[in-house]
Amino acid sequence: MNTSLVTGGAGFIGTHVVNELIKAGHNVVVLDDLSGGFLDNVNPKALFIQGSVEDHVLLGKLFDEHKFDYVYHLAAYAAEGLSHFIKRFNYSNNLIGSVNLINESVKHKVKCFVFTSSIAVYGNQKPPMTEDMVPIPEDPYGIAKYAVEMDLKVTHEMFGLNYIIFRPHNVYGEYQNFGDRYRNVVGIFMNQLMQGKQLTVFGDGSQTRAFSYIGDVAPCIANSVNNKAAYNQVFNIGADKEYSVNELALATMKAMQMKGEIRHLEARNEVMHAFSDHSKVKKHFPSSNPVILQDGLNTMAKWAKSAGVRKSKKFKDIEIMEKLPPVWLED
Repeated sequence: MNTSLVTGGAGFIGTHVVNELIKAGHNVVVLDDLSGGFLDNVNPKALFIQGSVEDHVLLGKLFDEHKFDYVYHLAAYAAEGLSHFIKRFNYSNNLIGSVNLINESVKHKVKCFVFTSSIAVYGNQKPPMTEDMVPIPEDPYGIAKYAVEMDLKVTHEMFGLNYIIFRPHNVYGEYQNFGDRYRNVVGIFMNQLMQGKQLTVFGDGSQTRAFSYIGDVAPCIANSVNNKAAYNQVFNIGADKEYSVNELALATMKAMQMKGEIRHLEARNEVMHAFSDHSKVKKHFPSSNPVILQDGLNTMAKWAKSAGVRKSKKFKDIEIMEKLPPVWLED
């Protein structure tokens, strides 16, 4: 039986990946510091360890004890916009923490290291993004993700550590932390609707993204290690059809069966149009038809209503206040 480590396994995507791995018969160890995840999310069949990927001593002990066959690295603070204002935290958590895991994976002869990167590595290039584009990230979050990708490549060349890199984008669904005001726009909209608040949209809402349902993403990530042809490659993964943020707001109201008003805020520094081509992942991982946006939102809405409102917390240690969007300071 395979033993797998899932970092960030109490978080949104991590929770679903853990469930898929257990379904496939893996022994699963979850490492999560609960900064963005919830203990209630963790599958009871998994062993939960509260801790951070920044703690290299703890990681060494875990690798020594459990002899992991596979590592699924999903622990990250994935707030692209906020990453400009929390540079030290971003690089410590998303880059140095990843390097700690890579080091232990090399030393303990892990069979494959699965890394969730991001569409953010492409930056402001003309969509649809393809894997053969040279990444030009435009924010510290994307820079950190691309640095880890490059490190995995040179680590494979130097030490033979196999890896698979996925670049998901705008994933939504059950277990999303919709109490986080800085990321996960679908969750933010649903939380605002349940509180009777206006839906906050940066700029005119014409930004386009391909919002991706978790059920189309997590199984592929979890089962990827069984596909040796995918080793040491990079894959875009997510939905094919793009929508504007304004269209998403209306679709979310429909799913929640709640009317709301849109509050347009001053535009922030962000990529206007970002969506990917998925020809490569479909070739390597044939799957059933993806969930259309409205159906995925309807499923998530049922879960959101049962989960209830979550209070939006402010990030504790903003490092740079200059140009920080005022809405992020509101109570």
